[in-house]
Formats: sequence, structure tokens, C-alpha cells
Amino acid sequence: MLLFNSIMLILPVVFLILSVVLAVKAFEKGKSRKRTVLMQLASFAAVFTLCMVCPFVASAATGDTSTATDATAAGLAYIGAGLATGFSCIGGGIAVGNAAPAAIGATSEDPKAFGKAIIFVALGEGVALYGMLISIMLISAVG
Repeated sequence: MLLFNSIMLILPVVFLILSVVLAVKAFEKGKSRKRTVLMQLASFAAVFTLCMVCPFVASAATGDTSTATDATAAGLAYIGAGLATGFSCIGGGIAVGNAAPAAIGATSEDPKAFGKAIIFVALGEGVALYGMLISIMLISAVG
């Protein structure tokens, strides 16, 4: 079982690094950016599906469903916490990336607008903090 766990930890990392390298090489060879991003998303979905299906198959093969159910619930909570943090940080990054240049431009035109402009930047950061709060709540519920 230790070998299976170590393979399930190493396999996604190796596969995703390999897919990033292949996507970069494809983009350098002239493939469109949209196609390389879709290829990355497809490879991520494949690895995610593989990592979700293999533990279910292993628990079904051993016949030990009581510990598998507890481990599956905990694993899904950790995946949910990671997704909550990840997506909220991506959203916060997009918000800050759009709001910060506008705030800098508004401040350079009118220095009195700094207080109002920085509020919009802070609201974008709040999205990431809410995601982190949700992930802390999920992890504390499991532990």
C-alpha cells in the first residue's frame, strides 16, 4: 500500500510537469495559445480524474470500505479546501491585476483619489481571504 501511495503522490506531479513542458514546446512551434491552454486543462482533468478514481478502485479491490469511506471523505474535504483557496486566489489575482493599474492611474491624476482607489484593490484581495477562510473551515471540520 505504501508503494501505491507514493506512486499516487509522484505520478500527478510528474505528469503535470511533463504536460507543461509539452505545452510550452507546442506554443514555441507555433500552436495557438488557446489550443495549448485547452491541452493543459485537459491534462489536468485527466490527472485529477485518475487521482480520484484510483483510490476508489483500490478500496473496492481490498474490500475494506469502512476506512476507505472515512479516508475518501477526508480526501474530498482536502481537495475542496485546495480548490476553494486556488480558485479564490486566481479570482483575487485577476481583480487586483485589473484594479491596481487603474488605482495607480487615478492616483497619478488626482492624489486625493488614493483612499477611494485603494478600497477597490483591497476588495479584490478580500476574495482570496474568503477562499482561505473556507478552506480553513473545511480542514478544521475534517481534523
